[in-house]
Amino acid sequence: MERVRALPDPVWPVVVLALIQVGDGVLCMGPVRFVRECFEGVKFPREWWWVTLPVKFAAAGGLVAGIWVPVLGAVTVWALVLYFLVAVFAHVRARDFGRNLFLNAASMLVICVLVALRSFVL
Repeated sequence: MERVRALPDPVWPVVVLALIQVGDGVLCMGPVRFVRECFEGVKFPREWWWVTLPVKFAAAGGLVAGIWVPVLGAVTVWALVLYFLVAVFAHVRARDFGRNLFLNAASMLVICVLVALRSFVL
C-alpha cells in the first residue's frame, strides 16, 4: 500500500504547480479570451464561471500548505487531477478537440499527475 511521504520531496514541483494555479486563477478573473473560449467550448454556463476563481486559489493555497501538511498537499493535487479529468471529459463530450483539450486540459492533467506521483508517492 502506498503512503504519503512525511514531506513532499521534491518540493519545487508543488511550488510550481501552486504558481500555475495562481496564474490560472488570475486568467479566470476576466476571464481572458482563451479561458473564455475554453468555457464556451464545453458549454460551461456563464453564471458558473465565477466558481473557477476560488477553486484555483484554494488549490494554490492547499498546495502551499501541503508543503508542511503533506496529506493536505496530496489531497489537493489529487483533487486537481480529478478536476482536470472532468475538464478533459467535458472537452471530449463537447467534441472540442482543439487547443482547449490538448494544450489546456490534457497538459494540466499530465502536470498534476506527475507532481502527485513525483512529490507525494514515488
